[in-house]
Amino acid sequence: MQHRLEYSLFRVFHWIVLALPLKSAQRLGAYLGAASFHLLGSRRHIALENLRYAFPEKSERERTAIAKGAFVNYGVTLVEFLWSPNLSDAILRKLVRMKNPELLTEAHRLGRGMVLLSGHFGNWELIASGVPRLTGIPFTIIVQTQANKLIDRLINGLRCRFGNSVIPMGISVRGIIKTLGEGGVIAIAPDQSGPMEGAFVQFFGRSVATHQGPAAFALRSRAPMLIGFMIRKSDGTYEVVLEEIPTSDLVESTDEKIIELTQRHTAMLEKYIRLYPDHWLWMHRRWKHTWESVQSSKQTVDSPGA
Repeated sequence: MQHRLEYSLFRVFHWIVLALPLKSAQRLGAYLGAASFHLLGSRRHIALENLRYAFPEKSERERTAIAKGAFVNYGVTLVEFLWSPNLSDAILRKLVRMKNPELLTEAHRLGRGMVLLSGHFGNWELIASGVPRLTGIPFTIIVQTQANKLIDRLINGLRCRFGNSVIPMGISVRGIIKTLGEGGVIAIAPDQSGPMEGAFVQFFGRSVATHQGPAAFALRSRAPMLIGFMIRKSDGTYEVVLEEIPTSDLVESTDEKIIELTQRHTAMLEKYIRLYPDHWLWMHRRWKHTWESVQSSKQTVDSPGA
């Protein structure tokens, strides 16, 4: 019953968004994001705590402005995603400009499978749905499953509306291997907290558990790895920037090489977050599993009398 009520309210909000012009929808998203910054105290606290670790050199006022900007970005991203059924090719080409699409199109022309990474940065949903339409190359998107199955079905329907497909995270290994083997593009945002048994790499000066699946798949399939970012401009439009993560010197898929590639793409993400800090999802507990905290937990468990 609760899931049906949530779904009904979500659908009503979706209809409202679809009825608005794009600029009005973006303003609504910005307003909702700013309101959430003030109303969601626990998430605001997490964002500010993360920012203190990441930018100790900034003032509290600067960090608060970044945190509020991140909430606004999230609100705009959500509303733009819900508005996407209205996104004609003409509107899309005015809204999004790709700086270097040849990094994607040339590899695809050669028939090579590809691992395309992003982060929860800018409008990450639009990079997954818009870039395939601009390039004519469909993506297979690795997605988190929502607790509410009705909302999950609606969201994935929007993601697949223009030719993409989705694979739920956690049951995706066989589908990923098949897609890469057929020359397809796997799109994933692996920037949220990794499991304690994941790769520990440096991220904003702290050794933190990070998902190593993307690196493992890229090395084992010999697929090139790209990372892409949707950068929001002051006029509400976007620029997509792609960068290739070097892998030519990583000729084996050993644990050591997988960790090295994970470090490389994590460092590239950090580079762009430092350039556009209000574009990233600071309200997530990204540093939940640091090397220090995991070792401390192990010592507690292993200590006599524990």
